[in-house]
Amino acid sequence: MYQVLYRKWRPRRFADVVGQPQVTVTLQNELKAGRVAHAYLFTGSRGTGKTTCAKILAKAVNCLHPENGDPCGTCEFCRASEEGGAMDVVEIDAASNNGVDNIRSLREEANFTPAAARYRVYIIDEVHMLSVGAFNALLKTLEEPPPHVIFILATTEVHKLPATILSRCQRFDFRRIPAEEIAGRLAYVAEQEGAALEPEAGLLLARLADGGMRDALSLLDQCLGRSREVTAAVVNETAGLAGREPLFELAEHIRLRDAAASLEQIAALYEDSKDMARLCEELSSHFRSLMLIKTMKDARRLLAVPEEEYGALEKQALAIPLSAVLHGLDTLQDALERMGRGADRRTEMEMAVIRLCSPELDVSPSALLRRIEALEQGAPRRAASPPAAEAAAPGGQTPAPDSPAPPARRAPEKSAAPEKAAPAASSAELARNAVPLEAWPEILRIVKNYSATISAAFTGSSAYVSGDYVLIDAPREVAFELLRKSSQRGKMRDAIQQVTGKVYKLGPYKPAAPEEEQQEDPLLRLADRARDAGIEVTGPDGREEPSGGAPPEQPF
Repeated sequence: MYQVLYRKWRPRRFADVVGQPQVTVTLQNELKAGRVAHAYLFTGSRGTGKTTCAKILAKAVNCLHPENGDPCGTCEFCRASEEGGAMDVVEIDAASNNGVDNIRSLREEANFTPAAARYRVYIIDEVHMLSVGAFNALLKTLEEPPPHVIFILATTEVHKLPATILSRCQRFDFRRIPAEEIAGRLAYVAEQEGAALEPEAGLLLARLADGGMRDALSLLDQCLGRSREVTAAVVNETAGLAGREPLFELAEHIRLRDAAASLEQIAALYEDSKDMARLCEELSSHFRSLMLIKTMKDARRLLAVPEEEYGALEKQALAIPLSAVLHGLDTLQDALERMGRGADRRTEMEMAVIRLCSPELDVSPSALLRRIEALEQGAPRRAASPPAAEAAAPGGQTPAPDSPAPPARRAPEKSAAPEKAAPAASSAELARNAVPLEAWPEILRIVKNYSATISAAFTGSSAYVSGDYVLIDAPREVAFELLRKSSQRGKMRDAIQQVTGKVYKLGPYKPAAPEEEQQEDPLLRLADRARDAGIEVTGPDGREEPSGGAPPEQPF
């Protein structure tokens, strides 16, 4: 008969248990020293090895030929335990045997000596399900059991156990297994089963298992039923996941506040039979990844993703403000909670993305913080734009903060002559329109994470916003020398985009000259008028005279 993977590959020795050295090493040392306790408590999340270690311990204390604290696996008792025929190892499910009468029967049975082993071992799984009366009935026996009895209690909710029970047990806490270790074990199992598992697919299975080896093996079993070559696409299809690309695209639509595109993508995923609650969980996990990247210098240790995906997450995190990320997490968690209470899942998912695309429709604290931050960051950009270049929205309304501004419309020309390109603004004109960039200290703090050299060079500097430019006023020339290097300039631009949410050009800040120094040369003005009339103007050397317009501003 076929045996599922999590049963077939259940560890037989402590050395085979993955990710729990704090438990297995201690138990092995106690067994080698002959220091066997009368009551153990194994606690931890599901699928982390509690019942497995309890069975190994039950074999080890009764093994006829123990090997370095491990059961030999070949003696009569070990074989009987593997086949489920060991009479002196009793497994009790407290979820269905939680009454006082069940525990009283256990107490009476415990007084008899073992039939064929050294110890009679009672493994009580999900012990937190026992009633108050059952705990009281167990208490005295647990405190002073017969010398031939060992109790092993296992639970996922240790906080529900009475303190009197906890104080009488030797407690072992099972941790969630790291994703890399789960992926390594899955690769080994797949190889032994004659299948191929891609590293990216192994990490994806590990993330879905949430630290539980049993869940990971069950998912792998499902994937092998679909294909003997397990790829990330096979895992997505088997588990009903949306996949990484749709998540990146949906987050990008939310960043751009494109509600229509977001709803179309949700509709496409719904028609592809994707579960909306699972999609909500996936998108929430995606926003969590963005949050960790934005708040940590290096979040790789907390995100079990391939390097290529981590780079894409970093790029998207730079473009989305932290307030928008937190607003997304709050909104998606609320939607997921309402889905659990029976609300229509698709409608809840659609409402959630509309709120994220239009925070003005949301009155939650996270939405209000996002709108305030957008106003603060948007103020310099609006002040820097010339009023004549902005197009009014219908009804005299201005566009919402941190949303893409509509393209400015030109006034119709009076003549049919071809339109000439307007000259670029000079440094003086940029300085006249500039307003202080209040977030400059925060930008320098982010730059310090990229490069301490750049941060030191810009100590005591200030910055201003003028149109599409950030103008930097630094007391040291070395600061501008650094920014002339494309790699250093790119780091500064990334930091500015991370804080402001907009890509700016960089330039030096040159204060505007006094009015009398800015008066246009009369000869240049006459030359410009001559050109407008179609007359070619040349200088003494035969070259064309320069026009009165300012030369284009050269970025770093």
